[in-house]
Amino acid sequence: MLSWERVCARNVLRVDTGGVEVITATTEWQDLAPKITRQRLVVEGTIREPITDERIRTYLSELSSVCGMTPLMEPATHRSETHGWAGWIHWENSGAHFYAWEEPMLFFSVDIYTCKRFDAVSATKFTYDFLDAVEVVAKEF
Repeated sequence: MLSWERVCARNVLRVDTGGVEVITATTEWQDLAPKITRQRLVVEGTIREPITDERIRTYLSELSSVCGMTPLMEPATHRSETHGWAGWIHWENSGAHFYAWEEPMLFFSVDIYTCKRFDAVSATKFTYDFLDAVEVVAKEF
């Protein structure tokens, strides 16, 4: 069995976290499955009012259409008293997660992961409009 250090010999970053050594890969990336389509988009933003359970479920359902995905389930949500709302939808081609905070500020984060291409600009604009966001940032990778 190869150690992490041997596997990532050229891409090793050592971080000292108070006596515990953590080894992670650097920003260099090796695509281990180039024949499998994968697209990721993270959209985050600030909002004017708290996001409700129903709003998360409606957002994820409509996001399915915007991204051209086929839902395999109704969106699921759950609330943590400590961290706020979370939601998830499973698509034929992967899925999306939604997180919403009320404290320390009104904030959301959406993580879309698919095995089928979608229009990241349309998904970002839809998110901004649907949530009536104050500001939004997005990163595709």
